[in-house]
Amino acid sequence: MDQTERNKLEDVKQTVVVEAPIEKVWAKVATAEGIAEWFMPNDFVPEEGHEFHLRSPFGPSPCKVLAVEPPTRLKFSWDTDGWIITFELSDLGEGRTEFTLTHGGWGYPDDVLPKANEQASVVRERMGQGWVAIVGERFKKAAEA
Repeated sequence: MDQTERNKLEDVKQTVVVEAPIEKVWAKVATAEGIAEWFMPNDFVPEEGHEFHLRSPFGPSPCKVLAVEPPTRLKFSWDTDGWIITFELSDLGEGRTEFTLTHGGWGYPDDVLPKANEQASVVRERMGQGWVAIVGERFKKAAEA
């Protein structure tokens, strides 16, 4: 890894074990209704290349589906700052599923993200904390309901 890569911000990762079978958890990450239940309203369709929007408090965020591998992996671009979101599911057996969310594409700490008008390091820290609650509480509750 060269010096440039070392200075980039690390991906945000959040993992939770859900007391639900993988097929049920997949429905919470790979359908518009499922994603809206724990994250944001959207017009998502699980087809590679599909362009959709997440309706955030700051307005619609353009997204594009990059990979769909049922029932274990979904990947999409999010907004205009180069972010990539990946959902990974692992069947643990006995009706349990491990879910990992990765929020990557951060770039460099001092980059100013235009929409937020703040440094990437500040936005990453804030969003990293947000993912803790979203994945550990809202997603887990929705998937286990």
